[in-house]
Amino acid sequence: MNILTGKARKAGVLGWPVAHSRSPRLHGFWLARHGIDGAYLPLPVRPEHFVDAVRALSRLGFAGANVTIPHKEAAFALCDAVDAVGQRAGSVNTLFFRDDGRIEGTSTDGWGFLESIREQAPGWQAGDGPAVILGAGGAVRSVAAALLDAGCPRLVLANRTVARAEALARDLGGPVEVTDAPRLEDASLLVNGTSLGMAGEPPLEIDLAPLPASAVVADMVYVPLETALLAQARGRGLRAVDGLGMLLHQARPGFHQWFGVAPTVDAELRQFVAADLLA
Repeated sequence: MNILTGKARKAGVLGWPVAHSRSPRLHGFWLARHGIDGAYLPLPVRPEHFVDAVRALSRLGFAGANVTIPHKEAAFALCDAVDAVGQRAGSVNTLFFRDDGRIEGTSTDGWGFLESIREQAPGWQAGDGPAVILGAGGAVRSVAAALLDAGCPRLVLANRTVARAEALARDLGGPVEVTDAPRLEDASLLVNGTSLGMAGEPPLEIDLAPLPASAVVADMVYVPLETALLAQARGRGLRAVDGLGMLLHQARPGFHQWFGVAPTVDAELRQFVAADLLA
């Protein structure tokens, strides 16, 4: 049990709605593990109240906050400073409130994605070959930027609305191709960045047969934890990376800054958060 004192460090997650967020459970686990005098709170904030709420948190002594749907772009605009990673992603998911009142932001989604790949598919490198990403939403932007920055030789964006993918490609720069029918024959990585396959959503229909035997298949969806895409990949002997790893790893930099401890992702944490997903 955590016993809070008047010196407790405080952080939280801003979203609308926010009841579905697993971040309080995740950060709460780390706070308890390390015996930290601190709290991480769910903070439901309507879009029209977002700016006032963030400024109030800063004045109330919060160390920072995570930002989830629909606030990531608004958070980017609100920040006094955004680091190079956040600038590249075009949005932020992690805020730091400084003692001088400044609000700084970054995006940890792309970093968390790469850390998850390294954990679940050791040996894979961004430079191994082209990466194919399905979708062009907010999280895809961060993941695509991280892959390019890590040395991916060619990125293929496949999205139902080609114009949206083309706009993302222009923002990213670099070797980015846009298509509505991606070729998988030479891909080293396939990423599902859409909601297809998520519980309550239509399935993702794709044939993985053309993928090389060395390819990695990753799904940003983590409900269910084992999507049909990942099951198909494992059935073909391909390395499969679930969406839970990205969720866990993207939280590490913020926790470190806010609470002064560098947390780790291990089997005990995965089981603790996954139990909530199953429930």
